[in-house]
Amino acid sequence: MSTPLATLAKGAAAPPPAEPPLRIVPTRRAGQWTAAGAVIVLVALGLVSIVRNEAFQWDVVAQYFTSASVLRGLGLTLWLTALVMVLGFALGTLLAVLRLSANPVLRWVSWGYIWFFRSTPILVQLLFWFNIGMLYPQILGVSTVNLLGPVAVAVVGLTLHEAAYAAEVVRGGILSVDRGQIEAAESLGLGRWRRLSRIVLPQAMRAIVPPAGNMLIGTLKGTSIVSVIAVQDLLYSTQLVYHRTYEVIPLLLVATLWYVAVTSVLGVGQYYVERHYARGTGGAR
Repeated sequence: MSTPLATLAKGAAAPPPAEPPLRIVPTRRAGQWTAAGAVIVLVALGLVSIVRNEAFQWDVVAQYFTSASVLRGLGLTLWLTALVMVLGFALGTLLAVLRLSANPVLRWVSWGYIWFFRSTPILVQLLFWFNIGMLYPQILGVSTVNLLGPVAVAVVGLTLHEAAYAAEVVRGGILSVDRGQIEAAESLGLGRWRRLSRIVLPQAMRAIVPPAGNMLIGTLKGTSIVSVIAVQDLLYSTQLVYHRTYEVIPLLLVATLWYVAVTSVLGVGQYYVERHYARGTGGAR
């Protein structure tokens, strides 16, 4: 004898068959692939034209790329870049601290320095320092006519110029640190210098490193301007050669390739420095 439940089960309709899962079809982007292919073709044609164009004189480029005069100029460029960045950021950090000081006199002095050196072209500054003897023949009884040589003028002029920009980079980094961190350090009784060196600057480096890396690369390329005061940097060294051989294009290519190589290495270094300071913040890539 069948139970009511069994009868109900026999009379119930069979469940509908399960529908197959929906197939996701990616959007076709024929236009994007066509554009990408066209760009690749154009880039390839450009590279081929550069390599096969005899006017570039690649044999001359290879001849002078590692010549002694070019390498000496490259060494001076690297030395000048490193020295200017170290001195510029040291002075820029001091200016940034003064700009954030509670003393209005120090704030205005710092602001005035930054305003002046950011408002005048670097070439004008270098020419003024190069001709300082015409403006002030003597300072404290010391003759200034031959006081500064071309290299010293380049160091002084570039450092004072870079310090103005470095000050704003450091100031922006300091302002990016949460105010609560500073108040916590104050509550622990840390002095102003220890707060700055132990608490503020390490956290500010996350905001300082990217623009500082751009400044470093810009300074490396910007040192080429010292060739106008006869400093034998990389560009001036190549100019001396092509003034003698009249092979202008290949010698300019030598300088260009060295600048590209060094800036590429600096870019890789900047990437790893940024990763170091971004640890624990989720910003490391």
